[in-house]
Amino acid sequence: MTQDRIVMCMKWGTLYPADYVNVLFNACRKTISGPFRFVCLTDDSRGFDARIKAFPIPDIGCTPEMWRFGAWPKLSVFSLDLYGLRGRALFIDLDTVICGPLDRFFDYAAPFIGIDTGVNWRPGGRPGGENALLGTGVFAFDIGKESQILTGFQADRQAVFNSCELEQVWVQKAASSLAYWPEGWVISFKRWLRQTIGLDLFLPPKNPPATAGMVAFHGDPRPIALLQPGNGRWDRLPHLGHGQVAWMREYWIGNGGTLPTFKETMP
Repeated sequence: MTQDRIVMCMKWGTLYPADYVNVLFNACRKTISGPFRFVCLTDDSRGFDARIKAFPIPDIGCTPEMWRFGAWPKLSVFSLDLYGLRGRALFIDLDTVICGPLDRFFDYAAPFIGIDTGVNWRPGGRPGGENALLGTGVFAFDIGKESQILTGFQADRQAVFNSCELEQVWVQKAASSLAYWPEGWVISFKRWLRQTIGLDLFLPPKNPPATAGMVAFHGDPRPIALLQPGNGRWDRLPHLGHGQVAWMREYWIGNGGTLPTFKETMP
């Protein structure tokens, strides 16, 4: 029996406009063969493409502090019953660019798969090992099969928050088992594509390699910042990245996004 494939994302607050959700949806439509569902857990679905299924973010008892620091509401995806959804979920953060086929991300066999964001998250790195550091920017799991991650958090929310600070630290501790995406499947914009300090004054970021499936924009800059026109700087000192990045514009416009104003793009 073929398992349902579900791409899942989450949006709350005003940091990411609806364009981020729609662009991600359209990029997934182009890079996933066969049927899949696209689900967004959100507090505001205004502006979403009508084909996106939106659900409220489940209330798992996060305090205001937990909403502000880290991504603790993300743990709600590990509910035993998540709106009746069933199948294999591929969770993708909104500040992620799709640059290759995604079928392999559903086909990779492991109960829980995430990014190794530690020392190995760079060209030539070997994900996994005792120094692995889980990142939950892109992860896959069977819906309802990792509910101990959520129930363990809910058993003593404040203690877990105080000891872990970031939700991904807790997931690394509580997951039934861990696997990591192979080298180059999910690459870091900062570590793979951003030019070195000084050189970034003269050269634009590198294009994503053909072997990559996704580019993760963790922290600043965010994808939308690379769309500002002219020579405006989108990176923070001592980095000097500036100007509109051609491949990002092509990706954004090609997947139905609109160009933001300069004020909206500044990191």
